[in-house]
Amino acid sequence: MTVVAAGRTYPGPTGPALLRSLWQLGRDRLGLMTSAARYGDAVRLGAGPRSLYFFNHPDHAKHVLADNSQNYTKGLGLLHARRALGDGLLTSEGELWRKQRRVIQPVFQAKRIAGQARAVAEEADRLLTRLRARRGAGPVNLTDEFTGLTLGVLGRTLLDADLDAFTTVGAAFEEMQNQAMFEMASMSVVPMWVPLPQQLRFRRARRELERIVGRLVADRTARGDVAGADDALSRLIASTRDEPDPRVARQRMRDELVTLLLAGHETTASTLGWTFHLVDRHPWVRRRLREEAVEVLGDRLPEYADLTRLTYTKMVVSEAMRLYPPVWMLSRRARGADVVDGYPVPAGADVLICPYTLHRHPAFWPEPERFDPTRFDPEATADRPRYAYVPFGAGPRFCVGNHLGLMEAVFVVAMVSREFELVAPAGQRVVPEPMLSLRVRGGLSMTVQPAV
Repeated sequence: MTVVAAGRTYPGPTGPALLRSLWQLGRDRLGLMTSAARYGDAVRLGAGPRSLYFFNHPDHAKHVLADNSQNYTKGLGLLHARRALGDGLLTSEGELWRKQRRVIQPVFQAKRIAGQARAVAEEADRLLTRLRARRGAGPVNLTDEFTGLTLGVLGRTLLDADLDAFTTVGAAFEEMQNQAMFEMASMSVVPMWVPLPQQLRFRRARRELERIVGRLVADRTARGDVAGADDALSRLIASTRDEPDPRVARQRMRDELVTLLLAGHETTASTLGWTFHLVDRHPWVRRRLREEAVEVLGDRLPEYADLTRLTYTKMVVSEAMRLYPPVWMLSRRARGADVVDGYPVPAGADVLICPYTLHRHPAFWPEPERFDPTRFDPEATADRPRYAYVPFGAGPRFCVGNHLGLMEAVFVVAMVSREFELVAPAGQRVVPEPMLSLRVRGGLSMTVQPAV
């Protein structure tokens, strides 16, 4: 039942339960994390040198992600996803990551994001126009709609580019993400040249994304004044101009733009899907959302200052991210031996912090499976440990786009709730799918009805 080592003793599964856990690693990752949390706040999964060390307490998350972050690199999953995604900000390490962060960080400064509020509101208004056309008709694939919205926002706010012309970008990212998850499940033991159907689709998707990146760079360069612009695309172009090897420059550009495009739209689209799924199941929340939107916004588009006025809307989005955090897993690998709350961590160990289970810890979240936006009333959060809630990660690798993503989600939820009720068809089964973000398996379909 336990593994004895210097320091505190890890609980964890043994015998048939251990075999079941190893099976879940490839097929039911949320199930594995949920079952691990039942053993305690610090659990060892597996046997021998390749064990997984699961930590599920705010103090543990603080230690690994922030206080001793220099001892931990990206771990299980993203190490293997790198073969599909390349060395972008999501997967890179060390000096390369620091250089990439310095290049991109100014794009996400609060003052600049505040200046993008109008663009976000206008893209949300375009979504409303599309939804009006489907009002009273059959179910709408909201996953597709939210993906289109978030790509539109990303293009306008970060790239100074119109992504509408690139109709294949969503499907290409789907294959990139599928390949990344295949790499994680197979531990990257299958060579890229093996002509499996998944790998053939991935190669086509990679070529398509390289074409799109090339077009974006060429169009932006042709407009001139790259050095004087503050958008992410211009900054990336300028940062690679001094690279002596053109092939390396192109690879860097591809890796960084693909990562920015993927991370910049996927997490927010997933958050919106989960939010409206939960709102549909709680009519009193929907009514209060509409009341606040009407009171704060009237019939106008939201402005940046409305973020502090749409208090309840922000609480609803925050609670949706508690139950279904867009970043559902934070994996790390220990550079050297460490001790976490008295538990020994060997050098080279794979360490897992899982926001999905951390956000359900009963010591910090009473009735953790219950959807209750009042958990995020400012008075209710005062005594809660900071690291009990980490939907955007924590520490030096805290998600750089969190502020933009939250503004986008709050604006969209308020604007949609003011005008519509999104209602799930009878019998629809909504299942979480833990990919690079936590999304709805198979997409989310809902009918568009007028708000009452």
